Amino acid sequence: MEFALVLPVILAVLVGVVEVAVVARIHLEVVAAAREGAREAAANPDPAGAVAAVNRSLGPLASVARITVRRPHVVGATAEVEVRLPHRLAAVVFGGMGIELRGRSSMRVER
Repeated sequence: MEFALVLPVILAVLVGVVEVAVVARIHLEVVAAAREGAREAAANPDPAGAVAAVNRSLGPLASVARITVRRPHVVGATAEVEVRLPHRLAAVVFGGMGIELRGRSSMRVER
């Protein structure tokens, strides 16, 4: 009988731990994609190249990502890339609450 009372709590905690791991993995992917975009923006004056680098890095997640590239045309200035990715948490436990994962990276413009 006690097991029947504790089982829902154990399952909720287990789903929560798995969801945290999934969100952490996706957040790492978003930060890495922003870094790839900033690297491209620092070396290439065309912002489309930075967007393409982010899209390549994100793979299938790129279709819902919002990418912002700020790149001045002055050597030594800072190029910034920000990636925002909406994510919906596990509907069973968290009611399908949506969050936004953000990654931002900046590098010095090389040319």
